[in-house]
Amino acid sequence: MKAYLMHRERDFDVKRALPPNESDLCQDLELTTLFSAMAVKDELVLDVVKNAILGATVNDIATIRYRQEAVKDCLRNRDIVRRPYNLAEESFQRQKKIWPRFREYPSGLLDTSVERMVVFIDVLKRVRGLADQHGAEFRSEAFSRLFTTLARELDDDYFALIDKQLNRLKFRNGVLVSAALGKGLKAVNYVLRRPLKPPGNWFTRAYESLFEQGPVRFNLYLAPRDEAGARAMSELRDRGLGLAADALAKSAEHIGSFFQMLQTELAFYIGGLNLHEQLLELQAPFSFPDASETEALRFSSSELYDVCLALSANKRPVGNDIAGDGKALIIVTGANQGGKTTFLRSLGLAQLMTQSGMFAPAAKFSLSVVNGLFTHFKREEDAGMKSGKFDEELARMDAIVDNLKPRSLILFNESFAATNEREGSEIARQIVSALLERSHKVVFVSHQYDFTHGLFQTRRDWSLFLRADRLEDGRRTFKLIEGEPLSTSFGQDVYREVFEHG
Repeated sequence: MKAYLMHRERDFDVKRALPPNESDLCQDLELTTLFSAMAVKDELVLDVVKNAILGATVNDIATIRYRQEAVKDCLRNRDIVRRPYNLAEESFQRQKKIWPRFREYPSGLLDTSVERMVVFIDVLKRVRGLADQHGAEFRSEAFSRLFTTLARELDDDYFALIDKQLNRLKFRNGVLVSAALGKGLKAVNYVLRRPLKPPGNWFTRAYESLFEQGPVRFNLYLAPRDEAGARAMSELRDRGLGLAADALAKSAEHIGSFFQMLQTELAFYIGGLNLHEQLLELQAPFSFPDASETEALRFSSSELYDVCLALSANKRPVGNDIAGDGKALIIVTGANQGGKTTFLRSLGLAQLMTQSGMFAPAAKFSLSVVNGLFTHFKREEDAGMKSGKFDEELARMDAIVDNLKPRSLILFNESFAATNEREGSEIARQIVSALLERSHKVVFVSHQYDFTHGLFQTRRDWSLFLRADRLEDGRRTFKLIEGEPLSTSFGQDVYREVFEHG
């Protein structure tokens, strides 16, 4: 029995390798803030959402839509979705309280496995009860199929049979084992048989002894202190119980694996619910984006905001309305602290969240999927650097090129500014041109006028130029508007800050 909540035909692999640029993505997009908000101190949710979001660019359109419909189901039935997750956790916590009884012996393994199965079956019955009671309330393919499978596979006849077999395996009336005689009259081919019929009351036993002729039986009684005889009898019992103990232990492991996978795949949706509840408190908008194939070059948004900034600042940030459909290159310029880096992060976060199958931090959002997401943000110089900032920038760019996949999205934030403007502008221009020739998408935040204005003068239909808006008195609106790059260094801002407010 499978959950299949993350993929139509396979389990979600929470241990799959993360992309090689994992650390850069986490640092540049501040992803740890997002992961922590989704996990709410649940380690399993943290591991799952981290893997799902960082590895989101491997998902195709079908997988994205499959999960989006499941997320919508979760938002409509948030309390119901949490219950099987909690039940799976309850089963594991109860398993921890079962003390293994001499697992090296079949009898001990059997007793432990029976106790484990009793716990699992109890929880399975309650999970099936959820399917019976609430299955019709779910519309997505993922959850509808899960609840239908639970109802079909775990019907009343199944539980009745399991309860009966578990009761038999407790062997309250002893163990019936058959054997054949081998060489040297040694017993071989031990087989566990169906347990003997309960002896009944004294009247039944007396009647059978008088009127019913059964097979000849011989009884062996051990002396109270016959330790060798007790060991021999125990060995005979274990030989008969070996296959049954092994089979039951594997059955318990199988059910445990189902609960583990069910909880793992539900963890992604639990994380989405946790995030959604926090966004509701901030009155921050969200939407389920319309995702298109990579060739479409779609990107448009209404009120697109940096979800990590919203979570860390505990308030709704300013969003951006962008019309970027058909644009392979977006250049962002303008005043310092005007929202350029925030926009870059908001775009990267929305791309990963969408491709992981979640909602996006925007009132409305559409995009084309990419096969890889890479970031190249400026770094502050520190003692850990083995070379200068410019050399370090080139080294990181070289690593990005080595790992680029066809039709990737690369986000640059004030890159190649650690050298003089002429040299930095030329390097940036050549890198951007090479990436566009390879059909990658590029979003570049830059203060280098030679670079940005040069691209503006030779602009094409597939390029978009945005500028951080600033009012006449120098105040920032933190919104981006379409506009030509400006040559000013914003010295007026410095003058006003130092001399008018100093």
